[in-house]
Amino acid sequence: MGAGGEDILFSAGAGQRLGISVECKSRDRIAVYGYYDQAKTNTPEAREAVVVIKQNRRCPLVVVDAEYFFRLLKEARS
Repeated sequence: MGAGGEDILFSAGAGQRLGISVECKSRDRIAVYGYYDQAKTNTPEAREAVVVIKQNRRCPLVVVDAEYFFRLLKEARS
């Protein structure tokens, strides 16, 4: 905590293979969870909930379940 740089340090091989950089946050309340809960409620069976959020003058972000994200990475890299 408090150190600069990436929050998860991959080995050189894993970092190159995954092609991602991870920033971790742990807070008591994060509004995006409410958006994700709403998306899950509205998601038909056999689909994954995806939330796209956009703040003024900022790039859009996509929020998905971490297990789904890692599954996507694994499939994309194989």
